[in-house]
Formats: sequence, C-alpha cells, structure tokens
Amino acid sequence: MRRMSEESGNRNRVERRVSSRIQREVMQLIFDRKLRPGAALPTESELMEDLGVSRNSVREALKALQALDIVEVRHGYGTYVGRASLLPFVDGLTFRTLNRPEDEMDALSEILQVREVLEEGLVRRVATTLSEPELDRLDAVVARMEAAGHEGRSFPELDREFHELLYGSLQNALVPQLLNAFWTIFRRVARARDWSDDAPPSLTARRHRDIVTALRARDVEGAERAMTDHFRGIEARTAREYGEQPADF
Repeated sequence: MRRMSEESGNRNRVERRVSSRIQREVMQLIFDRKLRPGAALPTESELMEDLGVSRNSVREALKALQALDIVEVRHGYGTYVGRASLLPFVDGLTFRTLNRPEDEMDALSEILQVREVLEEGLVRRVATTLSEPELDRLDAVVARMEAAGHEGRSFPELDREFHELLYGSLQNALVPQLLNAFWTIFRRVARARDWSDDAPPSLTARRHRDIVTALRARDVEGAERAMTDHFRGIEARTAREYGEQPADF
C-alpha cells in the first residue's frame, strides 16, 4: 500500500512538472508569434505535434493557463490568447484573506497597507502635474460626494471614480487595474465578514476634499498627508470592527 502511494505521488509530481513545462512553452509560443489578446492559438493537435506531448497533457496545461486568464477556451471554437487580467490575483488574495480566522484582522489590514503605500507614492507623482481640467473633474466628484454626505448617503462608486481619475494622467494601464483589484478584494472581504464602514459619509467626503485642496495648492507633502489620513481612518475603523487597537499614527 505504501509503495503504491509513493508511486502515485511520484507520478503526480512528474505530471505537474510536465504540465508546468508545457505551460511555459505555450506562453513562449505566444511571445514568439507576437500573438495579442483575442488571437487564435494553434489547435490541440498542432500543439501536440509542436511540443511533442499527449493531448491530455496539452489540455491540462491549457486548463491551468485558462485559470490564470492567459488563454481563453471557447468551446466549439478553439483556444485564444487571454487578456491576462488581475482576476486570478483578486480571487487568490480574497481566498487567502478569508481563509484567516474571522477574528484576525491582519490580512485585511495588510491589503489596506499595500494600497496605502501605493497611493501615497502615486499621489506624490501627480501632485505637481495634474492640469486644471483634471483638478476640476476631481472637484466635481468631491462635490457629488459632499452632496451625498449631506443626505447621509454612502458613495462607494464615487470613491472608486475619484481614485481612478486621480491617476489618469499617469497613462499607466496597470495603475487602475491594481487599484480596482485591491478595491474588489477589500469589498469582497468586507461583505463576507459583514463589516460595514461606520464613517459618516460627510467625513469621507471631507477627507477627499482635503486631498484636492492640497493638490490645487501643489502641496506635495500635504497631498501625501491627506491621502495617509484617508487610509488611516479606514484602518482605524477596521480595527475597531475586529475589536483591536488601531496602530498609532
């Protein structure tokens, strides 16, 4: 029995190595042929011949790449290059966070801290380069926040829109993807843990107004400080929700 178990384990390890190798070769094929998202990949038979492996090995490798959004399998049509979105990252980090004990806030706090560090650095970069029209658009979003806050309504989508607009001038496609990834993870975990943000909407609006005010003054340090205050407020409320003491700041 033990020998059979060892043989099965060895076979599984070999299969995983083969699958990993095929995955790398399929990705290299995409690079070599300069295939863009949505482009058709060779058929299973062609991949079998090109890579010298079995049909089952090709299917297992493609299945793994599909989970990473590197390829897209359209049943009845074929296999195409995927968009390599951050969805696998979002799913994985959400699972990692929710798999921690419910009374442990460390994982959620870690997500907030990473996003805080990211945005503190980004806001310094845009503080002196935002144009007046861009600042006007940020002003308009904050004005809508303030109107909602005056009525006691929360405004998560306006919050998301504000942070996306804030870094649009960087023309870096990865920035909004990362921000949306962290936003989605935080919201998923908050819903799963039944955590509600108890901050008065008017306070949240004011913190965003502080960011815009500093940006209009071209005050780099002030903009970073306002961004830090925004995130530290969220961290403090999260800590209270989990019955822990927030970090000193």
